[in-house]
Amino acid sequence: MGHARRTRNATPTRQHPWVDSYVPGINAARNYRRGDLRPDLVAGLTLFTLLIPAGMAYAELAGLPPVTGLYATILPLLAYALFGPSKVLVLGPDSSLGPMIAAAILPLALGNTDRAVALAGLLAIIVGLLMVLGRFLNLGFVTDLLSKPIRLGYLNGIALVVFAGQLPKLLGISVPGETIWAELTGSAAALISGAFNPVALLMGLGCLVLIKLPSWLHLRIPGTMLAVVAAVAVTFIFGLTDKLPMVGALPPGLPAPALSGLAWPDVAALAGPAAGIALIAFADTGVLSRTIAARRGESVSGNAELGALGVANVASGLFGGFPVSSSTSRTPVAIQAGSRTQLTGVVAATLLVAFMLLAPGVTAYLPVTTLAAVIIVAAGSMVDIAGLRLMWRASRTETVLMFSAFLGVAVVGVLQGILVAIALSLLAFVQRAWNPYRTELVRVPGMPGYHDVDRHPDGTRISGLIIARFDAPLFFANGAVFAAHIRELVDQAPGPVHRVVVAAEAITGIDTTALDDLVELDKYLEQHGIDLVFAEMKGPVKDRLARLSVGARFGPENFFPTIESALRSVGGNGSGTG
Repeated sequence: MGHARRTRNATPTRQHPWVDSYVPGINAARNYRRGDLRPDLVAGLTLFTLLIPAGMAYAELAGLPPVTGLYATILPLLAYALFGPSKVLVLGPDSSLGPMIAAAILPLALGNTDRAVALAGLLAIIVGLLMVLGRFLNLGFVTDLLSKPIRLGYLNGIALVVFAGQLPKLLGISVPGETIWAELTGSAAALISGAFNPVALLMGLGCLVLIKLPSWLHLRIPGTMLAVVAAVAVTFIFGLTDKLPMVGALPPGLPAPALSGLAWPDVAALAGPAAGIALIAFADTGVLSRTIAARRGESVSGNAELGALGVANVASGLFGGFPVSSSTSRTPVAIQAGSRTQLTGVVAATLLVAFMLLAPGVTAYLPVTTLAAVIIVAAGSMVDIAGLRLMWRASRTETVLMFSAFLGVAVVGVLQGILVAIALSLLAFVQRAWNPYRTELVRVPGMPGYHDVDRHPDGTRISGLIIARFDAPLFFANGAVFAAHIRELVDQAPGPVHRVVVAAEAITGIDTTALDDLVELDKYLEQHGIDLVFAEMKGPVKDRLARLSVGARFGPENFFPTIESALRSVGGNGSGTG
């Protein structure tokens, strides 16, 4: 009897596949292991110490009241615990999204704080709905639009934007204008002339040191928590509330809807920025989630991640928050503290609620310059010097794309810069496909197969034959390039040509425009007594070519499984395998 009871308890509760797929938190709760409780509680407590300063700092970065950062922390953590596929991912306000949120809502808010909060909530809801829709349409692939050069340029550009925006707060001053140039030059002028708040600067520099100190000394203490506790203590003990700008006490109460005063034109105005924010947020979350899952020997569905992030954003927007993403700073802290399941996030959110109810006045002693220090360190973590060097060595074209994204974000604007960078990336892709590598293949003594004549100029051609290679699918932009390549090889051949063999393994597709170019090429070659045949062409491409090329000589006799068989058909005496 006892043995049977132990067997039943050891067997995980089975759930409906739909529940497992869309609401994995239910099954995780039913099968929660007691051994995970203590590590999750400890990790939740550790995570809680970071949520207050990080949430408030990133709300300031987005141009919103600091308390909204806490609202945007509590609900997403709870929603993701229920709907999220990753066991340890931490969601919340993110430094890379802050400037994008500010760029989207502040021009529409016109200085009205309540309207800015309402617009931020609406923005989060639109972002979330787009993600949920993308989850059901299996659109997780759209993040591939953000190539590595764009992401690298974007993050470094954001780092500069964030640093420039926080520098005046670190100095305890305000500067006219909101551009990077105005913020940097205004801060420099204040430093040179001495027109800054020395107490604020000393407090900010001290917080910067305390934030980085644990990592320098290899201590397992969150530096952000250390800096915040020290700043609050120093402010209280020495009575600095009149000498420094303070965050202020939190308003009483818990997250509540704050969507009043909105209209349909606001939805239209925020739709474009919401799409950009959704793309960035999911790209960051997807990369982090996959990386963590791989380290833990697990796998995570990208579409499930997209849907969970969408639900978390809707929850944030409905209750006074703003768009959120995964956290590349708080997630590692939770993991290092021993987090094993999403109970860590639930514990941290619960402690945050308790803090807001029981000790909201503590933040009245938290200097604004401390939050600026927190944000500056977060911005510094986005700078990837090693990535810049590697990109420069690997590809000049991708380096240009990276700097285009960097300059676009830093100079033109965050949202506009991202769109420009994506457009340039797509143009670069088209350019590579339009002008792919192409060559003639020759025999090389002692080497099987057929090889690039540019790499092996000592190779030998087969009399009367040309073997051509074209390394791209044929489409409207490169069909004429392909035809010109074949004609050039024929014109430059040392003797009469009777057959052109196209090594077509890389030609994985063909559209109707390129098909017309191919038909014209075939007619041109026919007039000169030259056959055009294809070797190693994929079946679907071969079928399409044979079906649609009306009037051209593309029957079964024009296709061969290998280059060798194409040569043997006319008596070529090759010896390679192709």
